[in-house]
Amino acid sequence: MARRTKGLATPKAARRRERKRKAGIQVRRKKEFTYRGMTIEKLQELNFDDFIKIVPSRQRRSFRRGLSKEQAKLINDSDSKPDKVIRTHRREMIIIPQFVGRSFAVYNGKEFVNLEIMPEMIGLYFGELAPTRTSPTHTGPGVGATKSSKFMPLK
Repeated sequence: MARRTKGLATPKAARRRERKRKAGIQVRRKKEFTYRGMTIEKLQELNFDDFIKIVPSRQRRSFRRGLSKEQAKLINDSDSKPDKVIRTHRREMIIIPQFVGRSFAVYNGKEFVNLEIMPEMIGLYFGELAPTRTSPTHTGPGVGATKSSKFMPLK
């Protein structure tokens, strides 16, 4: 068995280093977003009935029951005011491809949560993106409590 000295590499290590060097030269392109095998451009070209056919069953059932007046108004507002932030209470509205790139402010029961719609959000409900509950944050022991609870026993 040959002994390696510091600074000299085995032929296997040299080949590995060469492969890594060549791989680093290649330009890595960003993976293109697809939803159920369709790009965002194709999704935006679809009419509403064709889009309904490719969403999951829960969303498909909601759309087949029909849009409420408020939901239809929200879609019309997003088409007519693409650069404005649209404020809404419609947490049950499903994100459609026409909403991508637009800004919405969804009410969570206390305040409006700003959302910038991205392609990855298609098919989700507004309510999923504007949580109504937050986890409690506690301070250290004894803050705001009685005097006796300030002193923690040493271990």
